[in-house]
Amino acid sequence: MSSIRSPEPAPHMQENTFLIRSSMALLAMAGIMLASTSPALAHTGHAAGGGFLTGFRHPLLGADHVAAMVAVGFWSICFGRAAGWALLAVFPLAMILGGVLGMAAIPLPGVETGIAASALVIGLAVLFRTNPPLVFAAVIVAFFAIFHGYAHGAEMPGAANPLAYAAGFVVGTISLHLCGAGMGFLIRGSQLATRTAAAAIALTGMGFLTGML
Repeated sequence: MSSIRSPEPAPHMQENTFLIRSSMALLAMAGIMLASTSPALAHTGHAAGGGFLTGFRHPLLGADHVAAMVAVGFWSICFGRAAGWALLAVFPLAMILGGVLGMAAIPLPGVETGIAASALVIGLAVLFRTNPPLVFAAVIVAFFAIFHGYAHGAEMPGAANPLAYAAGFVVGTISLHLCGAGMGFLIRGSQLATRTAAAAIALTGMGFLTGML
């Protein structure tokens, strides 16, 4: 007896599915960005409290941090599964190094510029489908992560527990990476949606870099 195969979805149904996924992902990205405050509020160094929750909130309260960390997660989808996870692991590890430099008050020039440029560069990488060798991509991600980590460490409240605060901003960062990866996964079948989201990230980075945001 021959097996009965389920009919494949019609092309227009597949297109509608992509449109729905794309809309959901783009709306989620817009919501994350709107929920974030301006970079000025996230880089004042006057965070309340001093433990895990304060560290966790720090990446979420700056739209420049959000854009860059979502961008890293988004870019990871452009690589293979193992390479993508490796890329996601590089950012928090390098960020911890930057956080130590910030906590130790070791001078690091161009912190704000590096943070703003990270969203622009990674957004453009996705927009133009630039998938360099994993080592090169990891170097780019690690380079920018040091600036983000430095900002977190330098703005740690004086009464904070360094380990709890650091754990908080690492977990917050990973959460944003996963949001970006989830969005990228949802719209991976639609080049239009992927490039639209990447362009939005890049434009956001440009806005911070030029002082327009």
